[in-house]
Amino acid sequence: MSDQSLAGHLPRFRLWATYGLLTVLLIVFVARLYQLQVLEESVYRLAADENRFTSVSIPAPRGVIYDRNRIQLVRNIPIYNVVVTPALLPDSQAEVEAIFQRLSLLTGVPVDQPGPPAAPCVAGRGIRQLVEEGETNRPYDAWPIACDVSAETARLVLQQSVDMPGVDVAAVPARDYPTGELTAAVIGYLGPIPQEQSEQYEALGFVAGRDKVGYSGLELEYQEVLAGTNGRKLVEVDVAGQQLREVGEVVQPVAGNNLRLTIDTRLQAAAVTALRSRMEFMNRFAGEIRTPLGVVIALNPQTGEILAMASLPTYENNRLARFIPLDYYEQLVADERGKPLINHAIQSPFPPGSTFKLVTAVGATQEGVITPQRTLEDPGVITITNQYFPNDPGRAKEFFCWKRDGHGRVNLIRGITVSCNVYFYKIGGGFPGEVEPGLGIDGVNVYAPALGYGAPLGIDLPGEVAGLIPDEDWKRINLGESWSTGDTYNAVTGQGFVLATPLQVLTSVATIANDGKVMRPHVVQQILDGEGNVLQDIQPELLWDLTDGVLTPGTPDVNVAPWVLDLVRQGMRGVVASDEGTAAEYARIGATQENGFQETISSAGKTGTGEFCDRLALARNLCIPGAWPTHAWYAAYAPFVNPEIAVVAFVYNGGEGAVTAGPIVKQVLEAYFELKAIDAARETP
Repeated sequence: MSDQSLAGHLPRFRLWATYGLLTVLLIVFVARLYQLQVLEESVYRLAADENRFTSVSIPAPRGVIYDRNRIQLVRNIPIYNVVVTPALLPDSQAEVEAIFQRLSLLTGVPVDQPGPPAAPCVAGRGIRQLVEEGETNRPYDAWPIACDVSAETARLVLQQSVDMPGVDVAAVPARDYPTGELTAAVIGYLGPIPQEQSEQYEALGFVAGRDKVGYSGLELEYQEVLAGTNGRKLVEVDVAGQQLREVGEVVQPVAGNNLRLTIDTRLQAAAVTALRSRMEFMNRFAGEIRTPLGVVIALNPQTGEILAMASLPTYENNRLARFIPLDYYEQLVADERGKPLINHAIQSPFPPGSTFKLVTAVGATQEGVITPQRTLEDPGVITITNQYFPNDPGRAKEFFCWKRDGHGRVNLIRGITVSCNVYFYKIGGGFPGEVEPGLGIDGVNVYAPALGYGAPLGIDLPGEVAGLIPDEDWKRINLGESWSTGDTYNAVTGQGFVLATPLQVLTSVATIANDGKVMRPHVVQQILDGEGNVLQDIQPELLWDLTDGVLTPGTPDVNVAPWVLDLVRQGMRGVVASDEGTAAEYARIGATQENGFQETISSAGKTGTGEFCDRLALARNLCIPGAWPTHAWYAAYAPFVNPEIAVVAFVYNGGEGAVTAGPIVKQVLEAYFELKAIDAARETP
């Protein structure tokens, strides 16, 4: 039947309805096409471009670090990774198997070793598993199957890669620490971007899983300075992710800036050697690990420049430079006594012992509690009664001098020289019939912060702790007890609840040596660009001056007379120079001659023997009443006039301060002046 005859049999309205429906459908399709191709063209073009183009981050070289003499402490070196691009492997399974076998012989990585997914370069899986993971995710990416191989292995792989399609060697930058554990506590190390901080770092242009960031030390503190800015390029990729070509301009990476430190690596080596030798001697003598940790710090008291900072035990940061081995990291964490990942110079507080008597001496003299000429009797022991039970001898408390038969009549200078406990008990806490009142715990809370205790000093290293200068409110809140005279006696001699870091102890001595000027300690001297040009000089910063009479907001509210500090310095000079000085036998700088000892460099200092009973001592049953274990302290400066260097040594459970810590400080001071003479000779025409 013809179309015309068919149309004649269809009702006209049905025919027009069909035409109308077709017209509407055509209009809808045309409108939709117009919307997609004209009105929303930019949206879909952008989506298509996102699938077609990808942005590739170009890593920026990280800045390096030098010591004050421009000896390189941190550098970037290439390491070689053997990589496989799954999409470029041969189609023949037999050929692929042969490549895997050859790679296994060259690299030592097993062909087949199942294991859980892990970060790149973490051992535990075979070549087959690593390649299968890459093929599943991004087949055109080069996946590492052996990391940080030797240069010889890299050369062999490259030579044979002609017969191994898809195999290559990638050179990537890695951190290298030439001085290793010698400076690890100061330098620190890098690690992968933590998952909880990935968004923060990615917003700054970092790539999680590839880029590394500072985890401790200067690597952490100066992360923004050292890291630089990653570059970026746009590349066109196909549906499988294979890069086809670069598109547009490449944003080149900006290298990180470099650091020049105040540290003298030669003096650092002398400090570490002196400390380690003394600790090993103590441990050999005891037949056990008696002294698990120690600290030495040297600084210039006039500028606050840290010349050396040793914290033992430490770690080998080169072992953490490529990736962090789980077994080594767990070994470091498991050392609960030594805690090698902690910089004990600034992150661990200890009872400062008699080094803290300098606070009491300055405060009591300035406040007129005692005159310099007045002497007090030291019988070797004094007794204080309980204020609530004064007639009950059983509730009285005896306080002993370290010299049990006493020092006799003692004035301020001699009190410092011989470190007389009873003298400082009396001027610090008062004693009925002789000194009423003493400096008191309120006075301690004025003069201790003024000399650098009780708060971070602002050193440019992470993790500095505040220590503790207790008061009546602190004890009431934390222990639920009232403050007693005995608490004051303990506090004014650096015992009881008082805690300080080695840096704080050294700062107090350096402040007295520097005529009352408290300098901010720092380890970075300059920030440099890649060409060695100075971008920023870190100038010495005066935090406050105890003697200038100016009360600056935010600084301790004290004004110490210069003659007070002069008297304290005389007492500290006697510690070394006087025959009865507590460090005279162990810390004088000089040589023994036929007619006696000849002091070649004048010095002054203060010994300290800090009793302690911490968790570790309790676990080892060392906390015996009346015979607690003691930390060894000695802090000194030299020369006595116009001092150039101040040094503190701390040895955990080291016994008497003068005997254990005194020789360490002596060796460091001698090394400093020997190095100074060597440098002067080199500069002389």
